Amino acid sequence: MDEDRAEGSLKQTGGKLKEGAGSLLGDEKLKHEGQADQGEGKLQNAWGSVKDKAREVFGDDDKDR
Repeated sequence: MDEDRAEGSLKQTGGKLKEGAGSLLGDEKLKHEGQADQGEGKLQNAWGSVKDKAREVFGDDDKDR
C-alpha cells in the first residue's frame, strides 16, 4: 500500500475528530477545518490508490517514487 493512502486515511480520521470537536464546542472554524482535513485526506488517499494501480499495471515494485 502506498504511504499516501495511509497518510490520507489518518488525515481523514483526524479531520473527523476535529469536526466533531468543533461541533461539540460550537466552534465553526474548528468544524470547517476538520471538514477541510477530511477532503485533503480523501484526495491524498485517492492519489495513493492511483499510484498503487499504476505500479500494478506497469509492474513497478519501487514504492519510493
